[in-house]
Amino acid sequence: MNHATGPQVTDIESQYHAEFAMGAHSARHLRRVLRLYLVRSGLSDVTDAAELALTELVANVVRHVPGRRCRVCFLIQPGGVRVEVTDGCPELPARAAADALSDGGRGLVIVAAVTDRWGVVPHAGGQGKTVWFECLSRAAPRAPRP
Repeated sequence: MNHATGPQVTDIESQYHAEFAMGAHSARHLRRVLRLYLVRSGLSDVTDAAELALTELVANVVRHVPGRRCRVCFLIQPGGVRVEVTDGCPELPARAAADALSDGGRGLVIVAAVTDRWGVVPHAGGQGKTVWFECLSRAAPRAPRP
């Protein structure tokens, strides 16, 4: 069963968590939620980059995580957003050496190119990992809309 929680309108700066079994349309739905959070928090200038990076991380879950289950967290912070994708697969992501005609292998290169920072935190005892990225706003910060 999928489970999602999120902030109330008065608490939009906090965070959004969702646990999903990822499927073909999961990235599209998560991009919509992320865009809503970013726009309402005055961070619309980072939406394109954050959505693209999120799509790549979700694609990695669909391709490489048995059962395709993960937890997604959007953390709206002053001046930017941090997105975390946590799964139970101990295999760490690695940049693949893709040739020009390959169908895959460029996801982490894209994440690195469109975000300000990204990384991987392995969980103790090989119990999975959290892949994260941050996109920082270049615009002046503004209070979220009620």
